[in-house]
Amino acid sequence: MSAASPGTEPATSVSIEGGDDAVVSGGKRVLLAKPRGYCAGVDRAVITVEKVLEMYGPPVYVRKEIVHNRHVVDTLRERGVIFVDEASEVPEGGLVVFSAHGVSPAVRAEAEQRNLRTIDATCPLVTKVHKEVNRFARDDYDIMLIGHAGHEEVEGTSGEAPDRVQLVDTPEDVDKVAVRDPSKVVWLSQTTLSVDETMERVDQLRERFPEISDPPSDDICYATSNRQVAVKAMAAECDLVLVVGSGNSSNSQRLVEVALQAGARDSHLVDFAHEVDEAWLDGVETVGVTSGASVPDVLVMELLEWLAERGWTDVQEVTTANEKISFALPRELRSSGESARSSVR
Repeated sequence: MSAASPGTEPATSVSIEGGDDAVVSGGKRVLLAKPRGYCAGVDRAVITVEKVLEMYGPPVYVRKEIVHNRHVVDTLRERGVIFVDEASEVPEGGLVVFSAHGVSPAVRAEAEQRNLRTIDATCPLVTKVHKEVNRFARDDYDIMLIGHAGHEEVEGTSGEAPDRVQLVDTPEDVDKVAVRDPSKVVWLSQTTLSVDETMERVDQLRERFPEISDPPSDDICYATSNRQVAVKAMAAECDLVLVVGSGNSSNSQRLVEVALQAGARDSHLVDFAHEVDEAWLDGVETVGVTSGASVPDVLVMELLEWLAERGWTDVQEVTTANEKISFALPRELRSSGESARSSVR
């Protein structure tokens, strides 16, 4: 999987803003990853809920968390959003927004049976994987879906063809899968995984099924990949990497793992600056900071302020790509502010 992704302009080399002298000098400093934070799919999903609030007023029902970030969810809840686990919790005939992680055909059918009005905020990159599942299922392939058990995206993707999809989460899962025809096997993946871990699973699958087909394009989303590349570029310089993100955010959790694998001495996931344990800073000079793809940048700025109060005032931005991609809003909302940006930033 390549670091260059559609909708991004990869830097020709790692760019560190702050000057070469600052890079080689000792003392406290922060390396701030770019890209970080909100991706196009998250921005689209949050704007979708905000527009529905404007158009219809509260309450607005959303199936599952619109994105996996506590600050975003709490902010929208305060504005009148009601998050439910299942469509059956929405009053019959009501309006429900499907989250960025996508839903299965069974969920759509249940919503239709209950006469619910639906607005789909599924990330277009997740929708792409759903279409791949349908295509390969029609062609009678056995589909190995690399992903984490229980994740909402995996549940929605698997639900497109439950009789053809087998989940591959751990190395042990590779040994358990069974196929009908080794020449008709394909692997697909959850969009928010670690690129390196995914390719480990692919290599393991290929050992068992040498003829396994690759997806027509990378399933891991451009934003997930870009954020991991940025962390890799700075991790070896860092005594500590702080990742802003929520515990149920797969891509945020992967950033912690990537930081440690790429040479950071220590790394932690926090939702808010006040969750940082000051003991983590003992003996630390260089702190790396990044955030998951569902994290508004205001939370990163608050963390930088928190670090500055403790002496880490020298902030150098490490840039590995410039993201340009954006997604159209769901068609029901396009006339009411296509170019708007989420206010939860």
